[in-house]
Amino acid sequence: QVRLVESGGGLVQAGASLRLSCAASGGTFSNLFMGWFRQFPGKEREFVGAIKFGGGWQRYADLVKGRFTISRYNAENTTNLQMNSLRTEDTAVYFCAAASEYYYPPNNGSEQEYNYWGQGTRVTNSP
Repeated sequence: QVRLVESGGGLVQAGASLRLSCAASGGTFSNLFMGWFRQFPGKEREFVGAIKFGGGWQRYADLVKGRFTISRYNAENTTNLQMNSLRTEDTAVYFCAAASEYYYPPNNGSEQEYNYWGQGTRVTNSP
């Protein structure tokens, strides 16, 4: 059973940067395809980005492309979401997610492809 724990959320001003981290345990991290999602109040979770097993490939939602960067450190069982030039509309609860071991999600932007989820960390951006 894979367990994911996010950290790094907080209150920041618009235009600032913030880095979220996700620590994984209970599985072989390098075998996990990882994703980041966010959820606005009263809305469904939406895709932010994803990173492949070795970290050499990432994909981002259009709304965050060029501002957010996902990285992973397999030796440390962590993935990070670096968020720059934050906007008030980025205020949300951010989740990391993992697919089943060895599984490469064909539709990696869909939360249905991910089996394991963290509890989320809240990011609030003030104007």
